Amino acid sequence: MATPLDLEEQEQLDELKHFWKTYGNFISWLLIVAMGGYAAWNGYGYWQRTQSAKASALYDEVERAVAIGDLNRVERSLADMKDKFGGTLYAQQAALLAAKTFQQKDKSEQAQAALTWVSDETSDESYAQIARLRLVSLLLQSHSYDAALERLSKPFAAPFAPLAADLRGDVLNAQGKPQEAIAAYSDAWKHLDDSNEYRRLVEAKLNALGVDPKAVAATAGASK
Repeated sequence: MATPLDLEEQEQLDELKHFWKTYGNFISWLLIVAMGGYAAWNGYGYWQRTQSAKASALYDEVERAVAIGDLNRVERSLADMKDKFGGTLYAQQAALLAAKTFQQKDKSEQAQAALTWVSDETSDESYAQIARLRLVSLLLQSHSYDAALERLSKPFAAPFAPLAADLRGDVLNAQGKPQEAIAAYSDAWKHLDDSNEYRRLVEAKLNALGVDPKAVAATAGASK
């Protein structure tokens, strides 16, 4: 049999009722927002995993098209990647792979388009700079010197800077500007490690323009 509430318990119950009457709606909405945020976070995580899986499957499709040399299929698959999963790294990788295939098949226009997209659209700076370097090489081959220099005018991270300087030298040399080319090649040579074989290539280009970078470096060191 229930016993009557004593005075203290009755007061506590009345206070609780008053509190809930005053703040109940606010607390309820706060809980709804919190639970909704938690559900949205979980839903976003699930969406990300789903998108990643779908992007991976479509990247595999690009790879298969590349493997059999079906350029039309490569173009279609890459277009699907850009349209549906353009913000994923899979799309950037697919574009770089497609560009390499187009270049090998002498489809320079398609290769340039793929590299331009990566260079301009990717959020990954490493991919963007790799794409820019490869794009400059294609622009150089097509004698689009001003466009190549414009792409090279943006700064490059330290690992890519010597390659960019070397390419700048190639473009300037092709334009008939040997002194500017020497400055660019010298910059590339200076920032490449002595054990790097690529440095030998840059040195050969300087030698062809009548400059011995080792002698120049030795003279500069002696004058300090």
